[in-house]
Amino acid sequence: MQSSYANIATFSDPVFQYLNTAEVKGMWEMFCKRGKDMHLTFEILSVDDNQIGAEWIPRYTFSATGKYVVNHINSTFVIADNKIIKHSDNFNFYKWACQAFGVTGVLLGWTSFMQNKIRKTALAIIPHYLKKSPIVIYNS
Repeated sequence: MQSSYANIATFSDPVFQYLNTAEVKGMWEMFCKRGKDMHLTFEILSVDDNQIGAEWIPRYTFSATGKYVVNHINSTFVIADNKIIKHSDNFNFYKWACQAFGVTGVLLGWTSFMQNKIRKTALAIIPHYLKKSPIVIYNS
């Protein structure tokens, strides 16, 4: 995925909002390294001139809690010069939180408090992968 993005690209999903190219590459680095038992399926749903719609389903153990997650994600990719310039993912945050955090997710996963805490924690991890990755260039 890292090589699929243009030099200037954006990514957004319910957890990782408004990432730039370096951040999204770091996110993929983190996702792949932490998802040691990850299995992934995908299906291309639509292809237009410069836009691709897809569904992908990662199945993995969430490293922070050890809970198994099956996440159904709908993606939209905007393409220019055979590279992704905009990538938007959509999934049910509450359903994901219920799986990833168990009872805590069921009780609090719908709240903006928990959702914002998850976002903040996840975003704080990305710089670690930007600095370690030989593929990603990190500008601090």
